[in-house]
This record gives sequence, C-alpha cells and structure tokens, in this order.
Amino acid sequence: MTIGKAYLRIVEDRFRRVKELGDNTFRQLSKEDFHQTSQEQSNSIAIIVKHLSGNMKSRWSDLLTSDGEKPFRNRDQEFEDPHMSKEAILESWEEGWSILLTAIGRLTEEDLLKTIYIRSEGHVVLEAIERQMAHYAYHVGQIVYIGKESKGEQWESLSIPKGKSKEYEKEMKEIHQDRAF
Repeated sequence: MTIGKAYLRIVEDRFRRVKELGDNTFRQLSKEDFHQTSQEQSNSIAIIVKHLSGNMKSRWSDLLTSDGEKPFRNRDQEFEDPHMSKEAILESWEEGWSILLTAIGRLTEEDLLKTIYIRSEGHVVLEAIERQMAHYAYHVGQIVYIGKESKGEQWESLSIPKGKSKEYEKEMKEIHQDRAF
C-alpha cells in the first residue's frame, strides 16, 4: 500500500471516529439538551451541528472543482438557534457527514497534492483535509463537553472512564495478546 492510499484510509477512519463521538453524545441527549446554553454568548449543540453541517456541505461538495465557500452557504445564519426537532438536527448532521465521507472516499492519492480553494485561498487537498479535521474535532469536542455538562451524573463516558485506566489496559492486552513487539 502506498503512503497516499494509507493516508486516505487513515483519515477516513479518523473522520468516522470524530463523527462517532458526536453520535454517541446525541444518543444520550433529549431535545431540550440540544438547545441548552450555559450563557447567552454560548452556542448550543443544535447551533454547532447546524454550523458543522453547513461547513461540510460547502467544503466537500465539488471539492476538486469549486471554491469550498459555496454561494448557497450562509455562515452567519448557522449561528442562529434553529429550534429544530432532535430528528431534524440529526438529519442535518448525517447529511453533512455523508457528503464529507463520500468526497473522501472518491479521492485518489494523486488528488492529495492538487490545489483547491477555500474563500479564494489555495490549499493542497492534504492541507484542506487536515484543516477540516482540526475544525470538526474542535467542534465535536464542544458537543461532547456540552452534552457531558448537560447530563451530569447520568453521562455515559465515551472513552476510558476516570479510574479505569488499568482495567482498560488489561482488557486491551487480552484482546491483542497475539501481537508481540
């Protein structure tokens, strides 16, 4: 396997893992939790999802042939509370991720060094992928944090729970015992 093909496989997996963090947060939330904010200047999960979805649709549609800031996008409107149902929020989430993952899946290793544009600024595709990965991980981290704060003691950890590192390490060694270094 070439480096380019390996990178595309790895980055697709990383995007899926970031999405999974959001998915696992959403499963724990009520409709009200999606619209909750800690202060007036804060964004709710619904607003963050609306922003991410708008960004994904804009950046990943026609990735190689048009500017990543599409005329159909209204970024400022993404930060207005949509008062959408939980189902509509999740549908928007899925639509954005579908466009992103389809675009990633269509890329070839030759595409990685092609120049694309975001707001008229040139980026090689590899750089644009890394830019978006950082952006999405940042916002999904916010979603997880808001969800955790919202659920309090009822929150189900999405990673290794506090105080359980040794148990997790033992479990991983048992699963992967056939792999020696």
